[in-house]
Amino acid sequence: MPKAVTLIRSSSLSDTAEYAYAATAPADARLIFLAGSCPLNRDGSTAGVGSFTDQAAKCVENMEIALAEANAEITDVISTRVLVASTRQADLVAAWEVIRDAFGEHDVPSTLLGVTVLGYDDQLVEIEAVAAVRD
Repeated sequence: MPKAVTLIRSSSLSDTAEYAYAATAPADARLIFLAGSCPLNRDGSTAGVGSFTDQAAKCVENMEIALAEANAEITDVISTRVLVASTRQADLVAAWEVIRDAFGEHDVPSTLLGVTVLGYDDQLVEIEAVAAVRD
């Protein structure tokens, strides 16, 4: 079955952004709204304490598990919002690079935000995502 997500790029906007500027899904697509993917191990402990990159990788891993539970995969994601608990742009970029690489050529529209604090002890990264699939 063909994928439901169509990424839209613009030749009128900067090509510096490492993601598509928009995405669409047809009316018959089922939308999947994921809870924020956190860097939590199965036992509830925080993975990669102190490491933006390790936590970003764990967030991606957990997001892929949640997607699979909804009969979807990373290429079904239509948009993301990446939250990084830091005021340093370099920390945001470090987390972003891990997430960007995990998505590969499926460079969905994304927003990268620095925030003051996240919900779990020692948490530095969280990924919010929406996916679209055709059943």
